[in-house]
Amino acid sequence: MPLTMKDVDRFEAARPRLEAIAYRLLGSASDAEDAVQETFLRWQAADVERIEVPEAWLTKVLTNLCLNQLTSARARRETYVGQWLPEPLLDGDPMLGPADTAEQRESVSYAVLTLMERLSPNERAVYVLREAFDHSHREIAEILDLTEAASQQILHRARKRLTHGRARTEVDEAAARRVVEEFLAAATSGRTEPLVRLLTADALAVGDGGGKVPARVKPFEGALAVAKFLRGLFRPAPSKRALVGGSPEIHVATANGGPAVVAVVEGRVVGIMCLEVTREGIAAFRNQANPDKLRRATRAWVATDHGEPLFHAF
Repeated sequence: MPLTMKDVDRFEAARPRLEAIAYRLLGSASDAEDAVQETFLRWQAADVERIEVPEAWLTKVLTNLCLNQLTSARARRETYVGQWLPEPLLDGDPMLGPADTAEQRESVSYAVLTLMERLSPNERAVYVLREAFDHSHREIAEILDLTEAASQQILHRARKRLTHGRARTEVDEAAARRVVEEFLAAATSGRTEPLVRLLTADALAVGDGGGKVPARVKPFEGALAVAKFLRGLFRPAPSKRALVGGSPEIHVATANGGPAVVAVVEGRVVGIMCLEVTREGIAAFRNQANPDKLRRATRAWVATDHGEPLFHAF
């Protein structure tokens, strides 16, 4: 039976929430959009009149589509060129979903999205549905065909795996922005020492070029190694300008709820560096440079006013 306009409107009302779930599960905005569109096709083919709770039905269909995709994605990422990082989303993107609680904000932070790659598909699904969307264990059990006890155990295991090594306390947004501005000043000074002072001893720098933009296969580890890398990254060179098509404008922004450095060339986002800022210093730099993972960010960037850049790099 063809969908009525009421049925279509019901799905469209659920779309933002479905996209936010799919993004947290998959770490990719484009994959999330595809999963939601496939969910719509399933909705279109279903006997909608017999579905008692549409939101629950849609969530179950979407989640299981994402679980299937996560399983196949693991195989694809084994052949991915270099490090795989999630697709960052700029502040205000509706796909970031709810951010009312600390748990919701953390579940979409770039650091946690990266760490969620350690989880099994079921662990990721339980964590996202419980922490970010406040589903009860009974509801999660129905979605994933588990028992409530199994859902609770999986959540406990997922939390433990995600919190391991993340005991540092995050700083507020204003303080984080000041640290980022200090970082940029130090990175462009041409000296290593000011950078080292801003970093934690075990600082990490990792980049994702997807084989399309040069990026080191292995992360840089330790304050000194990371500082030397960052000093070189911001050192002017004609080859760098040629690589990205010009001299990037550098802005401080917010991505996935945290501080970020955004590089833009003629309105095109060519890099988003997400910083993990703690009271002990900057703990991690995760740089997304794969152009396939910056398309949505570029669309969002050109649609809003960001003022003058702090400076032009390279």
